[in-house]
Amino acid sequence: MKADLFQAPDYYNIDDLLTDEHKLVREAARDWVKRDVSPIIEDYAQRAEFPKQIIKGLADIGAFGPYIPEEYGGAGLDHISYGLIMQEIERGDSGVRSTASVQSSLVMYPIYKFGNEKQRKKYLPKLASGEWMGCFGLTEPNHGSNPGNMETKFKDMGDHYLLNGAKMWISNAPFAQIAIVWAKSEVGRIHGLIVERGMEGFSTPETHNKWSLRASATGELIFDNVKVPKENLLTNKSGLGAPLECLDSARFGISWGAIGAAMDCYDTALRYSKEREQFGKPIGQFQLQQKKLAEMITEITKAQLLAWRLGVLKNEGKATSAQISMAKRNNVAMAINIAREARQMLGGMGITGEYSIMRHSMNLESVITYEGTHDIHLLITGLDITGLNAFK
Repeated sequence: MKADLFQAPDYYNIDDLLTDEHKLVREAARDWVKRDVSPIIEDYAQRAEFPKQIIKGLADIGAFGPYIPEEYGGAGLDHISYGLIMQEIERGDSGVRSTASVQSSLVMYPIYKFGNEKQRKKYLPKLASGEWMGCFGLTEPNHGSNPGNMETKFKDMGDHYLLNGAKMWISNAPFAQIAIVWAKSEVGRIHGLIVERGMEGFSTPETHNKWSLRASATGELIFDNVKVPKENLLTNKSGLGAPLECLDSARFGISWGAIGAAMDCYDTALRYSKEREQFGKPIGQFQLQQKKLAEMITEITKAQLLAWRLGVLKNEGKATSAQISMAKRNNVAMAINIAREARQMLGGMGITGEYSIMRHSMNLESVITYEGTHDIHLLITGLDITGLNAFK
């Protein structure tokens, strides 16, 4: 079994901007990834299977709801800590980070923010410990970038709600105990509902034949006259702004996570360039290879500074949706470009499972699309700076 030799690049001494707690949280996550993820993840990706045995480890390092208060089972950490945990997990694999992102930002966050005290006490401790896993149902077969046109609906039947519709591309769906489902009421208002596995008419078929996020479980959510108890409605916020607020939190985590994937590809390429010899010298001595490496570390450093500053703004409650969009778009694009360049540096070896680069590259093809596509985030920035809406 190959040892995980990863060394994190920090060209601008960004560690000086972090607290001791930030570094402890990051090291705990990094050590866990080296021990429990790196040795197995390639095999699981090749088999297109999610390694369920790592769920407890994710909970132990605080990856589930790190910013949720301790009274509900969370770690009570700040947003930079959340980002650093996501960075380390995605350094191992984007699919594993997706599992943690969904649990934290798309399941625990809406229950904490939009739910009532009874819902918080019932669900959050079980989700924080990994005893229960959750998923988030927003995207539909006919509505991806335009979720406001969703077709999933619920009716008030007096003592319960009746839910009908379908959701697609849902991480964690095949094994989740609960789903946070966004659906329209009879008057067309979007609300969040907590749907539990076992409710009659609720099924979660798994999505197969993926070339990306192969070590992550993806599925659909099907609702065929599902009776949802009235106490399962998230009452503190409705409208499209509610799920979009959850996506802001997830996108923030992705903007950090992508740096982890980029770091891993850079670190692999750098080490390989010193060991691989052609024409009588290490390939790292050739100008074109140095150009690739120099550009990689420059882009990683810029992304680190962008994410750190965004984390400070998030901690202060000042980060805007548009600022989060910019970081998500920039950092994922940066990571996918680095993965491609690193793959070239390794030549034919770059496509094998002996190295992580091709797996990262394939995973990032999903990350650049989900939680708002590369192009949609560009238009969000465009709207923010011009005040003119390109979506309508």
